Amino acid sequence: MSYEQRLQDLGITLPETPTPVANYVPGVITGNLLFLSGQGPRKPDGTFELGLVGADVDTETAYAHARLTGLFLLSAARSLLGTLDRVEQVVKLLAMVRATPDYPDQPKVANGLSDLMVEVFGDAGRHARSAVGMGSLPNGMTFEAEAILQIRP
Repeated sequence: MSYEQRLQDLGITLPETPTPVANYVPGVITGNLLFLSGQGPRKPDGTFELGLVGADVDTETAYAHARLTGLFLLSAARSLLGTLDRVEQVVKLLAMVRATPDYPDQPKVANGLSDLMVEVFGDAGRHARSAVGMGSLPNGMTFEAEAILQIRP
């Protein structure tokens, strides 16, 4: 099945890929791998979802922020590849959760991102992953993630 069709079937509309605000690009293709730069959870007005997970943001809200971040990663992938149908495998995700020092549930938050990848890509969305806590993230956002995708020519 086409991943583009699966997005439509799931009722998922990808957001516009944000323009980088510093000296980097949204992603780099080398060989059969696409390395996607970090993305965060943006609201429709372009501002980020802010807060500290475990203090003023609960796990369920942070899960939703992780899923939203995944939509921006997919948008960046599509803009670089022309179509998500070129994705062969989600290889690796790095999920970063801005949280209190004693917050233990980074993996539960990161599942928002992981669940989306499996929902869209099926078995090809199953991946290696790291889920880590951070003392700070750019702009005070709650979550950031980057991805490595194996792609077809």
